[in-house]
Amino acid sequence: MPSGGAGEAIASGSHTLIHAPTGSGKTLAAFLWGIDRLASEPVPDEAKRCRLLNVSPMKALAYDIERNLRAPLTGIKLAASRLGIELPPITTAMRTGDTPGKDRRTMLRHPPDILITTPESLYLMLTSQARSMLASVRWVIVDEIHSVAGSKRGSHLALSLERLTDLADRPPQRIGLSATQRPLEAIAEFLGGGDPTEDGWRPRPVTIVDAPWEKHLDLEIVVPVADMTRPQTSMAGGTDEPPPRSIWPAVYPRLLEQVLEHRSTLIFVNSRGAAERLAAELNRLAGEELARSHHGSVSREQRVEIEGKLKGGELRAVVATSTLELGIDMAAVDLVLLVESPASVARGLQRVGRAGHQVGVPSVARIYPKHRADLLETAVVVDRMLAGAIEATTVPRNPLDVLAQQIVAMVTAQPATADDLYTLVRRSAPYRDLGRAVSRGCWTCWPGATRRTNSPSSAPASCGTGALEWSRAVTTPGCSPSPTRGPSPTAVCTP
Repeated sequence: MPSGGAGEAIASGSHTLIHAPTGSGKTLAAFLWGIDRLASEPVPDEAKRCRLLNVSPMKALAYDIERNLRAPLTGIKLAASRLGIELPPITTAMRTGDTPGKDRRTMLRHPPDILITTPESLYLMLTSQARSMLASVRWVIVDEIHSVAGSKRGSHLALSLERLTDLADRPPQRIGLSATQRPLEAIAEFLGGGDPTEDGWRPRPVTIVDAPWEKHLDLEIVVPVADMTRPQTSMAGGTDEPPPRSIWPAVYPRLLEQVLEHRSTLIFVNSRGAAERLAAELNRLAGEELARSHHGSVSREQRVEIEGKLKGGELRAVVATSTLELGIDMAAVDLVLLVESPASVARGLQRVGRAGHQVGVPSVARIYPKHRADLLETAVVVDRMLAGAIEATTVPRNPLDVLAQQIVAMVTAQPATADDLYTLVRRSAPYRDLGRAVSRGCWTCWPGATRRTNSPSSAPASCGTGALEWSRAVTTPGCSPSPTRGPSPTAVCTP
């Protein structure tokens, strides 16, 4: 089993956090247990087919996982056929912002066994008709968890996971994956969530699988000029034109030289504009199209085409931003070039790990700093990358803008009492210390919300998805006053 120990931890049924180097097979390890269960257990009713949910932080990664699942699923089917074993069909589907409406409607009628999505699409599904097919989910794989845990996007996802747990027939097992996460205990608490207690908050048990770091890194910092303060002295030629005062005329030819020496090269830059300019300049110097740019503004069709050509060896280089740094299976890439410091150890390891994305294969990368300060930062980052000294992830505490958005979504899907909302929210790690007064103040100050006591004639104002109403008279169907504490405040969303 790839990522040793992961299979046993997942099979035990406990929430599991897998920390392993890029290319070690941790994603496959996470999926194999679920696929085994899907193949060996009786097929449920069609409405209950969706049992394995994968949440990926990027669309490109989601598409990559969906593609890479086809091979093991086909192999399992062929192996079973040779043994004379009849397996139920295992279907997969993907739900992102790019998914056509027709496919979304088909998904509702015929839920897949395995659903691959993004944090934002999961949030939308929990607030729409699609939430009904999520009630049967039993396993949730959160890929590249480090990339969201330290941001408000992660806080948003943590609330969505608690909403999913509240919706599901039984609490789904959570499986988190990453190659760059520290401290593991904090990430485990973020993944598993917890339960509010009288004394505070008790984290749910999470098994941590920390695979040994055995990935070999071949890193080199390249400075193509003798003096970065006066790059023109290194490029003086015999022409009458004054030499350029920029380092770029020395960088472009070296990049092109290394691209031509390798089969497939992935070049990382830190902005979309730089990606476009660098790809265009490499193509101009080569006299042909050797490189394409890949970033968030590129259409889905172009992204799929570029990734396919790079993997198939039809494209010599891709110049990318962060869109290709997380977990993309780029087994064909044999060199990574970083133009400018990656700024963090975690980001550097993720980018460098795209080269040699296979077990036992070294990752080869060359880093080109742009100026002296960048050179100093690059030297520090590379030294810490070789030492595996990943920065600590800090989970945000009580981001109220995220909470307000999720509260509106929750009561849009189903009216609930304020006590129920508060309990659900506090189960997530980012809101473990949320005070009751702060929480109520948050969902009563939402723009368009109205507050009333027992006046049913109070007209709630518009709040985008409908009207948010804060009521102390529990008149909503399905909610009843507590027999001991009296009426409980109820958040009601009336479309």
